[in-house]
Amino acid sequence: MLIPADDHDVRLIENVHPSNYLQPVPADRYHLVVLGGGSAGLVCAAAAAGLGAKVALVEKSLMGGDCLNFGCVPSKALIAVSKSWHKTSDFAEAMRRVRQLRAEISPDDSVDRFKRLGVDIFLGKGRFLDAHSLGINGLRVRFRKAVIATGTRPRIPEVAGLKEAGFLTNETIFQIKALPKRLAILGGGPVGCELGQAFQRMGAEVSILQRGNRLLPHEDPEASGVLYQQLIKDGVMVRLGCLLEQVGISGNSRRLLFRTEGRTERLEVEEILVAAGREANIHEIGLAEAGVESSEEGIVVNDFLQTSNPDIYAAGDVCLKQKFTHAADAAARIVVQNALFAGRKRMSRVVVPWCTYTSPEIAGVGRMTGTIFQKNLSEVHRARLEGEVDGFIKICVAEKGDKILGATIVAPHAGEMINEITLAMQQGIGLSKLSGVVHPYPSYSEAIRQVGDAYQRTKLTPGIKKILEGWFKWVR
Repeated sequence: MLIPADDHDVRLIENVHPSNYLQPVPADRYHLVVLGGGSAGLVCAAAAAGLGAKVALVEKSLMGGDCLNFGCVPSKALIAVSKSWHKTSDFAEAMRRVRQLRAEISPDDSVDRFKRLGVDIFLGKGRFLDAHSLGINGLRVRFRKAVIATGTRPRIPEVAGLKEAGFLTNETIFQIKALPKRLAILGGGPVGCELGQAFQRMGAEVSILQRGNRLLPHEDPEASGVLYQQLIKDGVMVRLGCLLEQVGISGNSRRLLFRTEGRTERLEVEEILVAAGREANIHEIGLAEAGVESSEEGIVVNDFLQTSNPDIYAAGDVCLKQKFTHAADAAARIVVQNALFAGRKRMSRVVVPWCTYTSPEIAGVGRMTGTIFQKNLSEVHRARLEGEVDGFIKICVAEKGDKILGATIVAPHAGEMINEITLAMQQGIGLSKLSGVVHPYPSYSEAIRQVGDAYQRTKLTPGIKKILEGWFKWVR
């Protein structure tokens, strides 16, 4: 549970886990029981109830899950605040602004809203009793179908002295009131890079310790390189190929001992942020009793998001490789159709883009194995006018034809630009068609048309050129 830092947090908690809440009397049987009130769970519950199903939702902590309380909402608020409160002398007020924005958005995920939608909300720890019932606070909740949407939590690395020294995670960092003078971040993935850049810009001395040999290891290597150079320019200390060996306490500081590039280094900081990945919340929820299989990665599901118990589904981070709020939303919609209406919607057919909200943003979709066409921002007029030339747009097509297989965009507002390509992929629109789309001038997205133009030029073969030369000679 979140420990309130101010009146905004009190408002948040009253929305997403009210202290005086009275549990409903369970219905005889529910069409759908949702275990977990995060992004996937809330979409499942709202969609099913909106269709007229009898729905129960069980949440042990805070409605809205990681996204509202500890993830997307506060992190993106912090990024926005870091841009306008650059090197702020009033960090406490800046963080209060983050918590205010989170509280203002919380009614969308509130207990009251979902009660008004017709969902029975049970606050407390739920556990499967058998294949068709769930226990919560001594109550037995029976269901026809169920969905597990319990999400993930921060993965804490096994490092000597780390637990004793103390650390922050995404679940606690947004509650701090004083800016750490020196901050070490364990992990160079999206969370580490986003928060690292934001805290550096607000005046902290940030060090990112990344075990792998590059930041954002799942992204295009060139994109990782652009971000690495930008973080260095911002003043962030980045250590790649880093193995943290020990953490100790020295007065009010934490002392980190790590190896990188064959040598041992020491780093002294005020706070440590652990951003070293996620692990699924699958323990103590009665999976064995329900006949649901799991692995180290989370709940095992098929392409229809069905578990080994055909009447129980899973959605969101607890079962998906793509751990994004919007992927959870898409999965939840599939679950509602498949569970309640014997649908056969497949998760593999959903085109899911992603974005890391650093400066510049790094967005992607699909896979980059094919023929790649690229436009650098240094050639894009809007980027040159704004001095944002460190980036590019890559679009990958099949070896034959113009079918778009994937794309990577490194640019301001890349998270908005990627949607045009995602739509094209979803609807089977080829790259040559994007060449004919008119974009406002000057704009960053104009570069997408220019990549399409680059593809079109490949169709102008020597044979076609010769035919055209003959034509123009004839019409002279």
